[in-house]
Amino acid sequence: MRHDAHQRFYFRLALAKNISVAELLRTHSSAELTEWMAYENVTGLIGGERLDGLVAMLAATVANTARSKGTKAQPKDFLPKWDRGAPADWQQMLATVRAMNSRFGGTDHTIGGDRASTDAG
Repeated sequence: MRHDAHQRFYFRLALAKNISVAELLRTHSSAELTEWMAYENVTGLIGGERLDGLVAMLAATVANTARSKGTKAQPKDFLPKWDRGAPADWQQMLATVRAMNSRFGGTDHTIGGDRASTDAG
């Protein structure tokens, strides 16, 4: 999805219309979706990403009114970074899950997990 602009557009429009992507594609013609894409190109992003930008501009303005001399805050300083790049490989994901499980007091029932060594004896 990271590299598919059309798919991201479908999700933004579906969220704005409060319908599923499947329903959006079933009920809207290609011509209408093309018009929505053109509308978004003229007016700016539909939905949450646009709101992120508007709130970031507001936050920068407020921060700059309360700052002393020095570097001015920019809207980009307040934009959340939702997509953090390529996903981790499965070993990194498993290590993260195991660490979170341990922090929450869970037990690991997988082969080689902490519970497997106590069950064997």
